[in-house]
Amino acid sequence: MSQTRPSLLLLLLAIHGALALKLCSFNVRSFGESKKQNQNAMDVIVKIIKRCDLMLLMEIKDSHNRICPMLMEKLNGNSRRGTTYNYVISSRLGRNTYKEQYAFLYKEKLVTVKDNYLFHDEDADVFSREPYVVWFQSPHTAVKDFVIVPLHTTPETSVKEIDELADVYTDVQRQWKVANFIFMGDFNAGCSYVPKKAWKNIRLRTDPKFVWLIADDEDTTVKKSTSCAYDRIVLRGQEIVNSVVPNSNGVFDFQKAYQLSEEQALEVSDHFPVEFKLQSERAFTNNKKSVSLKKKKKANRS
Repeated sequence: MSQTRPSLLLLLLAIHGALALKLCSFNVRSFGESKKQNQNAMDVIVKIIKRCDLMLLMEIKDSHNRICPMLMEKLNGNSRRGTTYNYVISSRLGRNTYKEQYAFLYKEKLVTVKDNYLFHDEDADVFSREPYVVWFQSPHTAVKDFVIVPLHTTPETSVKEIDELADVYTDVQRQWKVANFIFMGDFNAGCSYVPKKAWKNIRLRTDPKFVWLIADDEDTTVKKSTSCAYDRIVLRGQEIVNSVVPNSNGVFDFQKAYQLSEEQALEVSDHFPVEFKLQSERAFTNNKKSVSLKKKKKANRS
């Protein structure tokens, strides 16, 4: 019996790890027809997406709606164990002729889309690309539903745009009465675009209820000549904050992981993805039981 217990424990840990939901955010620089034709870049992009259960893609420049259907073919063409991806995508966003889209790609077995809407800020017109807000449901995680608010700022106005996310939070709460929020994307939240003195003007930072998962000293840029924490993940809601898998938040260096040269990596993007995991329901329940048991033992000793 003593020999089987460690194996059983390892199996349980593996199951809990597999059920944890990995959420990622990736600015795929100028993701349009030219990149679509670059087979090497596309192979890496598909590999990166497959690592994640739910992926936010930004900087999609696709006037003919070909990028996401093509990705679905690549992701689902040889799907094993019935794992299939689906997606939701915003309209083409931008003030002038330059337009981009946000897209969420997700594993259908793990998450579903409950609702979505495009935040309207016509009066203030703060956002270069308004957040495409999506409400997800996740039956296998400790947090059963959460809202993701994506943002790709214009570098020169990033301080004001990041600050305005506090108003988006209020607007979503008013519409949907939800508690768990994820703000993520390419905030351009580093280096000269958000200098240290500017943080005091960003409510998403000054309000301690917003929890930042990617630190200011991280580097989300591919170029060796730069070191900036442009891409960020911010949480709001005690339940979702408590559900983050410890040490799962960080930057995925695909250049190192896939042994690419800087030139090859830059063909994919000039940004690295950022990511974190949400605990499975079972793991979260077991953790709470374990903490409770430790408290009881401590109380008995005293």
